[in-house]
Amino acid sequence: MNSGIELLHNLVMEPASKLTAVATDLDGNPIWYYDPGAAGGTSVYTMKLLNNGHFLLTTTHAPEPSGILREIDLAGNTIRELSSSDLNKRLAAGGFNLTENGFHHDFIPLDNGHVIALVLTTKDFTDLPGYPGTTTVTGDAIIDLDANFNPVWTWSSFDYLDVNRHLQGLPDWTHSNALVYDPSDGNLLISMRHQSWILKVDYQNGGGTGAIVWKLGQDGDFALAGGDPTQWFYAQHYPALLSRLGSQLNMAVFDNGNFRLLDSSGSTCIPFQSPVCYSRATIFQVDEAAKTAQLNWQFLPGAFSFWGGSINQLENGNVEFAMSQPNPTDATSSTIMEVTQTPTPQVVWQMNVEGANSYRGYRIPSLYPGVAW
Repeated sequence: MNSGIELLHNLVMEPASKLTAVATDLDGNPIWYYDPGAAGGTSVYTMKLLNNGHFLLTTTHAPEPSGILREIDLAGNTIRELSSSDLNKRLAAGGFNLTENGFHHDFIPLDNGHVIALVLTTKDFTDLPGYPGTTTVTGDAIIDLDANFNPVWTWSSFDYLDVNRHLQGLPDWTHSNALVYDPSDGNLLISMRHQSWILKVDYQNGGGTGAIVWKLGQDGDFALAGGDPTQWFYAQHYPALLSRLGSQLNMAVFDNGNFRLLDSSGSTCIPFQSPVCYSRATIFQVDEAAKTAQLNWQFLPGAFSFWGGSINQLENGNVEFAMSQPNPTDATSSTIMEVTQTPTPQVVWQMNVEGANSYRGYRIPSLYPGVAW
């Protein structure tokens, strides 16, 4: 078992609790929490530990339902924040042709002090196939914020993808849920749950064109080794780059499995119906030059996590992943597992969170930079 503490983002609490953002020891004892209600908030969506020992997080409250990007210290004091409405004012002042509709799901603090933020954006379309009249489609945008939270680079899904490809219907078109920075080329990965794709975007440390470099997933740009499309991920969460050798990279993906392709005839599962959908922890080897992908490792926990989830490789080589609503257990519960990265994975640690749906759960060394728990 890997040492450290567990950081949880609990979005649904029954009964209501202040433990929406909480760190525990590996026995499940809370050792720190942040109550967003003390600052007028309602919940914490994403939270990441910064190099200065503070947390950066996104939260919501009544005057700003679209969200706030906030930096806090360990005592819960707000150091600085940026609201969605203030960001739109800064986008307009900077000459960017983008209106965002709220922070959501993820952001990346970069070593240069910038923050790459994932936001919602919408666009009206008329008489799309199967959608007569006007449809306000919800897509995603990426905004590069400098050290002062000023926008310096933007990207919109509407500029690069076909709105008529909607695997889970409209108006929730892309439903992205994670961003990853690739230090090998300075580009960004974005996980689009409702496309069942992971895209690489030409960011190049703020100098990129925004063009899509590649699309990973079914009907994307990569050939899957063995040719079995049922091995792709579906409605995925939280890709993590584990290692790279030249053009080959190893990527962990939490495969939720919504509307999973079940066989070569094109049969798919429908959540909570028969045949049942199922979730997996997976590691893919991806060759960016050859445009090939191979499923190198997987673990099936015997449950279906309809939404949420995270995955990463720990320092000891084990894999940790979180399931935010593991059916067929009680709807308001979560499970986090650490398993061996072996051909027959073994569970070496498990946390069951009762009364909460944890959007993410992951191991960090401690609450203090450079200190191990």
